[in-house]
Amino acid sequence: MLDACAELVDEVGYEGLTTTLLAERAEVAIGSVYQFFPDKRAIVQALTLRTMESYLQRLDERFASDEMTHWWDGVDAGIDEYITMHRTVPGFRTLHFGDVVDLHLLDEQRDNNGVIADQLARVLTERFGLTDVPKLRFVLEIAVEAADALIKLAFRRKSEGDERVLLEAKALIREYLHRQVDGPDNGRSTVGKHAEAPQPA
Repeated sequence: MLDACAELVDEVGYEGLTTTLLAERAEVAIGSVYQFFPDKRAIVQALTLRTMESYLQRLDERFASDEMTHWWDGVDAGIDEYITMHRTVPGFRTLHFGDVVDLHLLDEQRDNNGVIADQLARVLTERFGLTDVPKLRFVLEIAVEAADALIKLAFRRKSEGDERVLLEAKALIREYLHRQVDGPDNGRSTVGKHAEAPQPA
């Protein structure tokens, strides 16, 4: 049913999605839908949680690579996977991480991008040993919000994503995070160790 939901939201949008349409596409009785989900919001929530788990699994696989030597490699991978999911994962371009439906779809206490920032902070801390987790989560939340807006812009301009906008998004996030994470201490707390800014590929 979740696969059918993903296909339908790309075709008709969240507002056009109904449990009747879902039952028809999944080729199940409407009663079977309500056996698992009370309404379409619950269905989309389950789909979004599955998508987030897939995103984090893809990141874990990328982070396991010995080719990653700097925290920026992890951020770069996070952006690349987000872009790839826009291009390849049914429903993701429409729903993203649930903000189309509810800004708190993933967590009642935090907005959706905040949840993603927390997860990115966790994997970056575990993989690269970054410190000052509260500060890291804050700057990542800013970066996620900015990247999310620019990536959406890229896909509004072109169905496969405007490469110029995507490149600018990565450059902007790179510069912001370098200043916050690796930049010289100018009275604000920094995260991790000082390091030379990674250069754009």
